[in-house]
Order: sequence, then C-alpha cells, then structure tokens
Amino acid sequence: MACHVVHPEMTPLPCPSFDDAFDAVRSGEAALAMIPIENTLAGRVADIHHLMPDSGLQIVGEYFMPIHFQLMTLPGVGRDEIRGVQSHIHALGQCRKYIRGNGWKPVVSGDTAGAAREVSEAGDRTMAALAPELAATRYGLDILERNVEDSANNITRFVILSQPGAQEADLWAAQGGRTVTTFVFEVRNLPASLYKALGGFATNGVNMTKLESYQIGGHFIATQFYADVEGHPQDESLRLAFEELSFFTHDVKIMGVYEAAPERLYGNGAPSSQ
Repeated sequence: MACHVVHPEMTPLPCPSFDDAFDAVRSGEAALAMIPIENTLAGRVADIHHLMPDSGLQIVGEYFMPIHFQLMTLPGVGRDEIRGVQSHIHALGQCRKYIRGNGWKPVVSGDTAGAAREVSEAGDRTMAALAPELAATRYGLDILERNVEDSANNITRFVILSQPGAQEADLWAAQGGRTVTTFVFEVRNLPASLYKALGGFATNGVNMTKLESYQIGGHFIATQFYADVEGHPQDESLRLAFEELSFFTHDVKIMGVYEAAPERLYGNGAPSSQ
C-alpha cells in the first residue's frame, strides 16, 4: 500500500524479509526498498536499525502512513464464533486492548496480509485476522468491524532506500529545503562521551528528532546510536555539529539526506503545508 501511494508508477516486489528486500535492491532486481521503521504505538520495528547500517543502501525518502486494521473472517462467520485473532506481532500490539476486551487469543503471523491468507486457507471458523482492507478483498474474507486499532493516531513511518551513488552526496536532497539527515555513530568508551558528542547539536541550534541506542557485536561496551536531525550536512550549523561529534565518536556514517515528509513536524512544530 505504501509503495502504491509513493510510487504508483512502479510495480511492488514482495519480499519475505528485510534482508531479502535489501538484496533485491543491491542486485538490481528492484530499484528501491520501502521499509517500515517505526510505529507511533508499537515503537521501532525490531532488527531494522541493526540491518540498515550494514545494508550498503542509502535513505532517499520517508513516508508516514496512517494504519488501520480491519477484523476479517471467513464468509458468514459471526463474532460469537471467534476464539483467536492472528496478525503480525506489531499489529497485535496496536490492537491489544481491542483483542483483550473481546477475550480472544492473539496468534502471531509473519505479516498482516499473510494472516488473512492463512485464515482464508485454513478454513477455521474460530480464527479471525487483523489486516488492511485490501487483504479481505484479495483473500475472499468478510470484514466484521473496521478500524479496530487502539488509537486513532496510529502511524507507521517508512523509509525508502536506494543503491548509493559513486560519491556519498550523490543522492542527497538539495540544500535549502525541509531536510532530514539520518546517521549512525559509535561513542568512545569515555565518561560523558554521549553528553559531549550531542552538545554540538544543542549549541549550534540543530533539532534532533530521534536518538536510539543498541548494542553491537555482542558486547555491552560498544553502543551504536541511530539519529535523525533536521537540516542538511552542508548547512553551517549541522556542519559544525558533526565536527564536534567527531571528537567523541568514531564510525560516523550518514545513512541519508532526504526531504522531510509533509506530515513531519519540522522546526517550529508546524507540519508542512504541502
């Protein structure tokens, strides 16, 4: 669905895993990868922050997609017959109160559309699926209830990745617009190194909209951080912030410099008027 909205001129290529999606772009089988990275209710998508820095791909865009889940069953099934609901683990988490309120057992599937297919193929009248409306049409299921997510503010952020250019800046967005820069870095194992590393962003007036940490290499010493900031690396403020960052870190890698999505709150807190 995200692919159809952002690039309706392109044909989506389903992939079993994130690794397979990255491989498809690296091999040239696909031009771009559309990858969900975080959700307003369920948080970050597991493993993606580990996979992206080593993928060799570059972020060239982002898309914020409102998420709605429909309760779907085999044709003719009533609500009183349902005993379990299956879907992707993030979808189950985003509908947790709804599922618990009905006393149904959550069952994890590989993805939302796959859950609808499994319900359709299994023929078990006690099982329902939580999936997008398109899945009900595709697999011949009835929608018993619409938009059952626990919060109306349920949005998934996708990033769009491409093969990098010959030079680091080849695919960067033009300077001067509403730009997001995504990068990863590893702090030196020194007291207050993270505090000092981030000080340059504060003193230079750079707004950091995301900062997440995770362990790398199976050790509890080396911590890698994933960050989003507003601005372009060629802006004087961000250039100076990166310069200060380099004093207290190593392995700084810019993952992408791309236009901010219209839905993103930027600068003064107001969304774009686009």
